[in-house]
Amino acid sequence: MSQLIVRNLSPRLVLRLRKRAAERGRSAEAEHRAILEAALGANGTGRDFRDFLLGMPASPGLRLRRSKDRGRKVSL
Repeated sequence: MSQLIVRNLSPRLVLRLRKRAAERGRSAEAEHRAILEAALGANGTGRDFRDFLLGMPASPGLRLRRSKDRGRKVSL
């Protein structure tokens, strides 16, 4: 098995990870693994953003309006 080291995490984020792990009865390492597997899929088949959006429940009263702002021309 491979190992992954994640550096420069904020103490607040580590605390949230530990709390989440404790709520689920797992170690922080096991919770980290579970989060990565859920995000990326155990076999590289994690959901992409499109699948995430399609999986959201519909809201009948939701009305989205497109902004009339078309941006501005930019020359590169």
